[in-house]
Amino acid sequence: MLLASLKRLEATVTAETEALLAHRPLDQEAANRRKSQSLLELTRLTRDLDTDRIAPEVADMLVRVRGALERNQEVVGLHLRAVEEISGIVSGAIREAESDGTYSSFPGR
Repeated sequence: MLLASLKRLEATVTAETEALLAHRPLDQEAANRRKSQSLLELTRLTRDLDTDRIAPEVADMLVRVRGALERNQEVVGLHLRAVEEISGIVSGAIREAESDGTYSSFPGR
């Protein structure tokens, strides 16, 4: 059960990462919901887990999931920084277009 849950989480995170890297449309709300559900499921499954008795295949899967999550975090962070930069450019352009120059430090613009 734990192994299946980890596989689902890895698949969800990998699909989101690949969609972002390929610039494919992504339903971010649905992706976040699937990740949240997977994490809730894992929390419930591991509540009484004895870490000294983890099966080798589960330990290997945990390493894979961790790598997938780290890569996903990098890619999502990159996209967030790009969105922030674009929104700054757009808001600056709107501000400049709406300004009559009255309070500008560059008269005549």
